[in-house]
Amino acid sequence: MTGAGTPSAVDAPPAVRSPRGRARSSRATASRLGLGALAILAVAAVWELYKWLGPADGLVIGGARILPRTSDLAMPHIPDMVVRLFEPVTRADGSPPLWLEVAGAASLTLGIAAVGWLLGLVVGFALSLLMVRSRIAEASLLPWIVLSQTVPLIAFAPVVRSWGSRVEIGAFEWQDWMSVALIASYLAFFPIAIGALRGLTSPAAMHTDLMTSYAAGWWATLVKLRLPASVPYLLPALRLGAANAVVGAIVAEVSTGLRGGLGRMIVQFAGQASGDPAKSWGPIFGAILLGLLAAGSVALIGGGLRNYRRAEVSA
Repeated sequence: MTGAGTPSAVDAPPAVRSPRGRARSSRATASRLGLGALAILAVAAVWELYKWLGPADGLVIGGARILPRTSDLAMPHIPDMVVRLFEPVTRADGSPPLWLEVAGAASLTLGIAAVGWLLGLVVGFALSLLMVRSRIAEASLLPWIVLSQTVPLIAFAPVVRSWGSRVEIGAFEWQDWMSVALIASYLAFFPIAIGALRGLTSPAAMHTDLMTSYAAGWWATLVKLRLPASVPYLLPALRLGAANAVVGAIVAEVSTGLRGGLGRMIVQFAGQASGDPAKSWGPIFGAILLGLLAAGSVALIGGGLRNYRRAEVSA
């Protein structure tokens, strides 16, 4: 029991991280970056080792090729692919280097994926709030949310573009990139909705009963208890949603034929792989880096919520 003039734990100011704690955090960050770099080197080593020791025709079991061929056409050397990034896209005079062309396409795809991620965040979080508020809504919506992810995206994208092209509201005209952003949000909202639902329902019954004893309403309980408790669940879901938005944007660009992005570039360069196999891997590397950038950018959000991330849970 605390006296009338004694500050309680609730009234105490937030703890300030000591120099030792900051150093420990810096070492943990450096360790994660080092492990990530080692993982990339390990993948490159496995690639080159299989190319050196693997069968020329790949591994075929029952008429199905399980592992790829080891020819330069199917598997260029890692150094060749890296060098090709700094060479001109074509032999024409003034042609920019491949990495610059990939970066321009990646910037367009990233912008569309960001719009899709924000839309998925709004829709997913709104659905989670609705399911937390009403058990009937949870029982009704959750099966359909899960079922929505079974629809083939390649078949779904042209339908979205066809419907969007018919939308006309005054001077507003539906653009092709909006269809791509909508499809990206379709993949992004699912992990966000599920992660937010798990997080918002994570407080124990004794904690919600305590809020009830304080005469706190549903919204006060949401802000003071459920939202802080949901952070360890929500941040991994946001990272997964960001990566899904990038995947959805790239696949949608291929399906809808939107030009200028990584999806169209992957298809275009794949058609030129027979004459320049290393070139086709440029946009693939760009897509990988784009996914890492999208997922890593969520760490900026998590940096401001570090006090609520003591036990982060995988979504």
